[in-house]
This record gives sequence, C-alpha cells and structure tokens, in this order.
Amino acid sequence: MTLTAVTPDKVGRLTPPVRRGPSDVTRGPSDVTRGYVQITMAAALFGLAGSVSKIALDAGVAPAGLTALRCTGAAIGLLVVVGIKRPSLLRVDRRDLPVLVVMALCGAALIQWLYFVAIDRLPVGLALLLEFTAPLLVALYSRFVLRHVVDRRVWLALAMSLAGLAMVAEVGGGSDLDPVGVGAALGAAGCLAAFYLVGKQALDRLHPMTLTFWMFALAALFWSIVQPWWTFDASILTERASMLGALGSATVPVWIAVMWVIVLGTLTPYALELASLRHLTATATGVAGMSEPVIAAAIAWVWLGQGLGPVQLVGAGVVLAGVILVQTAGRPTTPAVAVVSSGYARDRDVRVGVAPAADA
Repeated sequence: MTLTAVTPDKVGRLTPPVRRGPSDVTRGPSDVTRGYVQITMAAALFGLAGSVSKIALDAGVAPAGLTALRCTGAAIGLLVVVGIKRPSLLRVDRRDLPVLVVMALCGAALIQWLYFVAIDRLPVGLALLLEFTAPLLVALYSRFVLRHVVDRRVWLALAMSLAGLAMVAEVGGGSDLDPVGVGAALGAAGCLAAFYLVGKQALDRLHPMTLTFWMFALAALFWSIVQPWWTFDASILTERASMLGALGSATVPVWIAVMWVIVLGTLTPYALELASLRHLTATATGVAGMSEPVIAAAIAWVWLGQGLGPVQLVGAGVVLAGVILVQTAGRPTTPAVAVVSSGYARDRDVRVGVAPAADA
C-alpha cells in the first residue's frame, strides 16, 4: 500500500513530516512523468504481491511464518545495501530503541501479519481497501485526542468512507464477508495509523534508511521470539504449489513465491517509491499510490477470480475518493517526504519521511 505518511499539524491538517535539503529543486514535466511511472510501477508490484502471497498461504505457510520470512528477507536485503553504501547509517543510539521497537511492531511485524491474515480470508483488493482507511483514523486521533481543529473536508471524507465501507460490506444485505478477515484488515489500518503518528517523532532523530532497516530487523527479531525458527517446517518451501485461479494448472516451488514477495514485492517497489519522491511531492505520490488497491483488485479478479459485486465496486470507489480527499485536505505544498506502503510503509531519498509499513 502506498500512502503519504501523514501527521496532524496544529490546525488539524494532515501533513507529511518534512526534511528539506539541497535536492528540493523545481521539477520539470519529464521528471514528473518519470515519477508517476515509478510510483505506478511500485503500486503494481505491491498489488501483485498480494496475489503471489496467496500461493504461499494456500500452500500451507501460516500468515505468521510468511510475515517472519518477509521481514527477515527485507532486513537482510537492506543490511547488504546500506552496509555497502553507507554503513554509518546502521548505528543507532540506545535512547532511540523504544521508538524503534514501536515502529517495528506497527510498521512491519503486526501490520504485515494482520494483512496476510486478511488476504487469507478476504479478496486481496478489499483487504487493502480496508487498510487504506488509516489516514481517516489519524484524522480522528487529531480531532478527539490532540484536540486539533480538523478541516471540514476531513469530515466529508470520513462520511464518504463510512458509507462506502457499508456498501462494500453490503450491510443489511446478508454479506458473507469473513469477520476475522475484516477485523484483521481494520487492525492493519490501526497499525498503519499508529505508524504514521510515531514516524514523525522517529524522523526527528533518525535517517529514513536507518529507521527502515531497524524496523524490519527488529520485526524479524520479534517473530523469531514469538515463532522460533526451529519450529518452522522449512520443507514446505521446497514443495510445489498451485498458482491458483486462472493459472491453477501450473505449479511452482513455494520458495519462489516467498522470494517474489521479498524481492519483487518489497525491496524493488520500495526502491521505485524512493526514486519517485525525487520527482513528485508527497501528496502527489500518496494520491498516485491509491492505485494500489485498484491494481491489486484487478489482478486478483483476472488471476484468482476474486470479484466484487456492482454495489461493492461502487462502495470501493467511494472509499478511495474519501481517502484521497483526506490526504489532500489542507493541501500541503512542501515538496518531499514520507510515503508508506501497505502491506509495508516505505521511505525514499534523503528527504523522505517514513519507512515502509508493510502491506502488500
């Protein structure tokens, strides 16, 4: 999922944490086009990762096991890249450990587990859609906990999203949505909202790449304790699994699906998002990233046969419109900064804001 990492300012507008630098330059048309291509490719890869994850889940890899593999693989990949390019970024102060632990739990360990639980029980696109309501939770936190004045458009966005979710869930129409799946997806939205709110404090002291690496590294450590590696049946990774749906007659080793989720579903789209922020504002990146649940739903429909009814499709569109509205409320104009992804939050270049919150 690719969402601008928003935090409530003193007048209740949802604005991203900003790091200014010499790279804040005027963007030309070609640069903007390049940025949109990069963020769209990232959204497509994140969206595709949801359906690929279903291969591993249906083969018997538990959501917790897949989360542990994804976090560990991402941490190792980032360790190699950062260790070669800028090893000094791996160092952190002891006083930063508490916030790093919170970020690891909210932005990687729990959000990814809840997301995998959700897509194991719900259509991929619907799970992402529910997770994408996180900015609305940030707005509510800003109003009722921080007591900030919230832009009127935020309330309109909230009303639109609630109405849209009611249509998606077919409230009153005998919906057969799995309640555990819905609860997991909304739990992931809560984790993502907490990630947004804590992320700004972390970025006051830490470089985005430092935050991202330690977030995944500590998430991997968390799962190694909760679910020790020696209890994981690694033999399942060598088994062959159906590619499901329209490709059900083909099979692949489970480890290929897992590696796809790590490399092409996490590290590669993360790098593309990083690159896109050199050419786009955070708001533009966040709104463009809203194509992720649309792409994910389209892929799942064509590949896995996961379709939504007409009323649900309209409701999904209303929810997306509400989330886009809440992201643009207040119209933050400062270039730069933090964007996150589902499944995982993701940061970008030297100006970036928040690390990747793992979603799809």
